[in-house]
Amino acid sequence: MRSVFSFARLIGALALVLLFGDQVSSAARAQTAKAGQLQVPDSVVFEAGIEYANPDGQHLKLNLARPKARRGPFPTILCIHGGGFRAGSREGYDQLIIRLAERGYVAATASYRLAPKYQFPAAVHDVKAAVRWLRANADTHRIDGSRIGVTGGSAGGHLAQFLGVTPDVPMFEGDGGNPTESSKVSCVVNVVGPSDFTKSYGKSVDAAEVLPLFLGGDLEKARHRHILASPLYWVTPAASPTLCIHGTEDKYVAHEQAVWMVDKLKASDVPAELLTLEGAGHGFRPDEAKKAEAALIAYFDKYLKME
Repeated sequence: MRSVFSFARLIGALALVLLFGDQVSSAARAQTAKAGQLQVPDSVVFEAGIEYANPDGQHLKLNLARPKARRGPFPTILCIHGGGFRAGSREGYDQLIIRLAERGYVAATASYRLAPKYQFPAAVHDVKAAVRWLRANADTHRIDGSRIGVTGGSAGGHLAQFLGVTPDVPMFEGDGGNPTESSKVSCVVNVVGPSDFTKSYGKSVDAAEVLPLFLGGDLEKARHRHILASPLYWVTPAASPTLCIHGTEDKYVAHEQAVWMVDKLKASDVPAELLTLEGAGHGFRPDEAKKAEAALIAYFDKYLKME
């Protein structure tokens, strides 16, 4: 379940490796270590290190990109990094949010509290606080609060999916600020994120290592928390339209997890689609990453740019 989107080198000017994960090659990490090294076109405003919440003194921050010339308000996309709930950083999505800004979106990538120090539902509380912050600061950043989508890879895909199936569920809101705003999202693109933790053991090469750190015990000791933390068990007709993107050879999050999610959403009369990448693992090769990004953009265009 850890994010393993790494390649031996950068993938051209599009830097497709940055689309879905934070554990990129050393060359990519060096490129994104400082905002000044990012490829930021003149048409985009990029702001780094904006604090959106401060639970337990953690000073959680996000990076944000938006179109420079047009007035807005713009549809908005929150990107959530992976890393097995215990690692990763928001900077892995910097280049993607810049590309999204070029396409007429405000896009943000947010940090959240990590396990094992902070277990479920702290990360959920944080990403919901990030959505509420976007709405509360809509005027400042030219955000259309009625059109906010979310995406993420691996653990970030799980958190994105969780946002989509728990709109305004009080127990998951936390106290991260802006309580009068909604955490509901208009649509979700879940990239290789798990949906049912109770069925992860034996199907994932690192579930037995990762999940007890995030959930406070294994399936035997913390079964109820595994259920509570699984998006599959929260699906209702109020869930957000969802696109799942998943490879058939994923050894960290089995492809069937995406199948279950899409089937459950459809059974609840929620629009849902599955893009299956034949032969793809948990990390995508360049051609697979390009196909996945094209599908992601098309999905957000469909649900966030509706007239």
